[in-house]
Amino acid sequence: MSDPVFQSDASAAEPAAKRQRMKPGERREQILQTLAAMLQEPGAERITTASLAAQLQVSEAALYRHFASKAQMFEGLIDFIEHSVFGLIQQIDQREGRAAEKAAHMVAVVLQFAEKNPGLSRVMVGDALVLENERLQQRINHLFDKLELSLRQVLRDAAQEHHANAPTVDAQVRAAALVSLVLGSLQRFVRTGFKRSPLDYLDATLGLLV
Repeated sequence: MSDPVFQSDASAAEPAAKRQRMKPGERREQILQTLAAMLQEPGAERITTASLAAQLQVSEAALYRHFASKAQMFEGLIDFIEHSVFGLIQQIDQREGRAAEKAAHMVAVVLQFAEKNPGLSRVMVGDALVLENERLQQRINHLFDKLELSLRQVLRDAAQEHHANAPTVDAQVRAAALVSLVLGSLQRFVRTGFKRSPLDYLDATLGLLV
């Protein structure tokens, strides 16, 4: 199972005549890839549509032919994050195996995805969404709520396997702790300019929590 990577698109610097032959869907993808690549630059300031258009060598009007607003561009990135992460989580959940191992694997794939997509990790922690539309942060909050729910469901099975006295409570506590671990690891990854891997000490930490 490979983790999705949102690669930057080298075609952004192609001659205008060639760029104009791109299909609308391809142009949208290129815009999102370029935005993700710009977010990946350590210490990147708040990205404007003007700077994004300059990077793509197109006009701002050309951007708005594909996205109604910059917020909609960020929503495109969030869509990719959500589809990728929960696609992997669903695969894990459907596999045979011990519930505790599934929970640990779910945490690992989220952090692996972030490590392979540094620009998107800034979206996941909300760093790239400061001063942007409030609904974007709400969507990210919902993403982590959904992750916690997925973990809670699996961990309840794990608690039942170990005959816990209160499997539901045990699962809620452990799921909340694991989401805190994910958020903390992502924050450190972003704060250090992507130098500290979010996977540092992961196995040992999961051994304590799961």
